[in-house]
Amino acid sequence: MVRLKIREVAEAKGFSQRKLSLKSGVDLRTVQRIFRDPLRVVTTETLDKFAKTLGVDASMLIESVPDPDE
Repeated sequence: MVRLKIREVAEAKGFSQRKLSLKSGVDLRTVQRIFRDPLRVVTTETLDKFAKTLGVDASMLIESVPDPDE
């Protein structure tokens, strides 16, 4: 299972949800959902937009976590 670390990275770099939305071109509601639910599925296109905006490699925005159902 993949967990998104977008919130942690964005906050560490001083990005609010609104600022991340404006700079990346990703809808604010989408950003809000991702911040609230780090297990949410996102497209590689969206992940790439966040990575570019935050100045990190896309691999820095995800981590592998154990599946609680296993």
